[in-house]
Amino acid sequence: MNATPVTAAYFYRIAWGHLDEWLELYERNHLPILLAQVESGRILETRTFTPRFHGDGRAGWDVMVTIVWRDWAAMEEHSDAGLAGRLYPDRDRHAAEERHRFELLEAHWDVVLEERPRGS
Repeated sequence: MNATPVTAAYFYRIAWGHLDEWLELYERNHLPILLAQVESGRILETRTFTPRFHGDGRAGWDVMVTIVWRDWAAMEEHSDAGLAGRLYPDRDRHAAEERHRFELLEAHWDVVLEERPRGS
């Protein structure tokens, strides 16, 4: 088993005019799940980015979340549901808000990153 950390970037393109709403829902309903996984050691680091300048739109995304997973096994493990149940006792509200957060998306894609050694 490979115990090397795995970095992934998660890109989100939000429907025009809904970025603030999407970020509010993300920070309330999903970020705490990620941070709980940082505390458990499954995730080593997570960061959220938005472009400073929107320019001509070639970036194609409004929010990028990077996650450094402990290893490949940690990335493939699916334990969010149990965590969400513990963090959000009102499961129906949490599920409805997460559904709405994804309804606000125009596009979403994930990219597993491979770091290149220096000099390559």
